[in-house]
Amino acid sequence: MDIELKNEKLSDDYFYSMQKEVQNSWVTGKDLNFEEAVAYQKSIPTEKRFADKLNRALEAGITLVQPRAGVALYKEHIELLKYLEEEGEADLLPSTIDSYTRHNRYEEAQTGIDESIRLNRSMLNGFPAVNYGVQICREVTSSVKSPVQVRHGTPDARLLTEISLAGGFTSYEGGGISYNIPYAKEHTLEKTISDWQYCDRVIGLYEEAGVTINREPYGPLTGTLVPACISNSVAIIESLLAAAQGCKHITVGYGQCGNLVQDIAAMKMLKEQTESYLRKFGFNDVVITTVFHQWMGGFPADESKAFGVISWGAATAALCGATKVIVKSPHEAMGVPTKEANAAGIKATKQVVNMLRDQKLVNLREVNSECEIIQKEVECIMEKTIELGNGDIAAGTVRAFEAGVLDVPFSPSRYNMGKALPARDNEGAIRFLDCGNLPFTKDIHDYHQQKLEERGKFENRQVSFQMVIDDVYSIGKGFLVGRPNK
Repeated sequence: MDIELKNEKLSDDYFYSMQKEVQNSWVTGKDLNFEEAVAYQKSIPTEKRFADKLNRALEAGITLVQPRAGVALYKEHIELLKYLEEEGEADLLPSTIDSYTRHNRYEEAQTGIDESIRLNRSMLNGFPAVNYGVQICREVTSSVKSPVQVRHGTPDARLLTEISLAGGFTSYEGGGISYNIPYAKEHTLEKTISDWQYCDRVIGLYEEAGVTINREPYGPLTGTLVPACISNSVAIIESLLAAAQGCKHITVGYGQCGNLVQDIAAMKMLKEQTESYLRKFGFNDVVITTVFHQWMGGFPADESKAFGVISWGAATAALCGATKVIVKSPHEAMGVPTKEANAAGIKATKQVVNMLRDQKLVNLREVNSECEIIQKEVECIMEKTIELGNGDIAAGTVRAFEAGVLDVPFSPSRYNMGKALPARDNEGAIRFLDCGNLPFTKDIHDYHQQKLEERGKFENRQVSFQMVIDDVYSIGKGFLVGRPNK
């Protein structure tokens, strides 16, 4: 069936007809009751509401700390969250969803639960919220003192949205672009954007009933040398899509690239340009907060060196004034961390963030110069996307990916052109080795070429794809820039 995308609030007839299908797709969705879920959400105290805690942090100018975490058995999941809250001193808590649930493979998720019970250890890489249903989700969210967010990676997250919000989660992550293009190969953007319009409409209905749910587009995308103009543009678009369905509290994010000046500038422009485009489209009552993701690429296997990477991310998050920071663990190179390693990453981050809480570097001359570049690049991408959609950002986004106007580096998706290619300049900032079909002006093209030629001259080698390869592995080897013979 062809999907005609428009960035308009879903009609009640369309939404409620789809809702029946969604809720009947798995046994735990069949007894959902929206009015009862709203009443339960309203019973959650303010200090456990995600949006309220972010608002207080924004007002105070502090950076909150949040890990990733999730296991198969719900009692062990509760113990894990309590440990991260009490021993790790996390300000905000996650429930990371397992991979089967992310692909709507609930029967296999149930097998994972059964095997986890039999073997007495987690056989899933996250928390299977859909299989557990509303009541067990409420046991999880009510067992801790801090707000809890659903983090996942689901192209079709409609049932997960319904169950997790009824289950007392007060923040929901993802989007029709950011949970498709970096994660999937065969999902069309028309389908995932449409499915996520449903998710956002559910949140909009809670908002209209007097319950604010925090919404967070996934900022890092593929997490591998993603230029700020790409990730920021996607965050802006997903904010516009969410706002159209009634979401009022949105946290936009960015994944650390490693150059301090560029990362601070990227975060500064992310908030400013998101708010600007929301106003441009008439969404004047949306609160925007920010999240900084610590380095998402390869990590050193040595724990001490890994703590160095974590601390650099913590310092950058504090110095750019992020509302919250998502934490990595010193076991990042080895797979799923122990609860002790996860807590250690949180505490290391918290120490650095607290030490820097009174310092910000957002107005440095070098930062402002980098802001100008990012602002121009994002405007080129956004204005062309709007033009391709004849003013509609949903339709324009699909056409922008088809044309390579939006192009996420290292994406597995066949609906992503994959021509844009990043590399670091001589100071470690992310530039474009190949701009692909990105709609940049000549001066922007020339700027990127000049910055990479400066590196080539310094390293006494030609600007080439080898720089990209070297940069992908450099932090794991102890450096930011992938120099030859290092």
